[in-house]
Amino acid sequence: MPPSPPWLKFLDETSKIVTSVTALICLYTRSAGIIYFAVGGLACALSAKVVKRTIRQQRPRHGERTYGMPSTHASACTFFAVSVLLGSLYLPQHPSFHPIVVYAPFVVVPWAGMIVLSRVWLGYHTWPQVMGGVCFGICFASLWFKMWVEDTGGIGTIGREMEVLVNSLL
Repeated sequence: MPPSPPWLKFLDETSKIVTSVTALICLYTRSAGIIYFAVGGLACALSAKVVKRTIRQQRPRHGERTYGMPSTHASACTFFAVSVLLGSLYLPQHPSFHPIVVYAPFVVVPWAGMIVLSRVWLGYHTWPQVMGGVCFGICFASLWFKMWVEDTGGIGTIGREMEVLVNSLL
């Protein structure tokens, strides 16, 4: 296989970048909602791995030790893209954010799309595997968002109370 172009190598490393940016945003905002959605991204990725072990579909590269359906990268990236989009459409902007964050979906959604496509271009997954990941991420994000908005089990209320407590201590 010929060497990948730099932009594709960059997309191959985005899990580290997305994780770092998410951690920095959590630390900067100390927002319960942001932390809740970061935990949701992790939960989405971990549950996609469980599904992957259940389905046990091989990747296109047979040297890989893990299974391919659904793509965990596609699941997690789609989770974040859908969460950012839903949050910007339906939730009030966090007071610690600059007004420019209303444009975040215009960066996050295409970036997530490129990451998903790169999984096929790099030979890690087949089209059905990434589409399975995209569907998984959309469903997981929609459910996670609904639980926050509807305050299922008091999640939102507890989160907001914790945010006030943490901010009062800092």
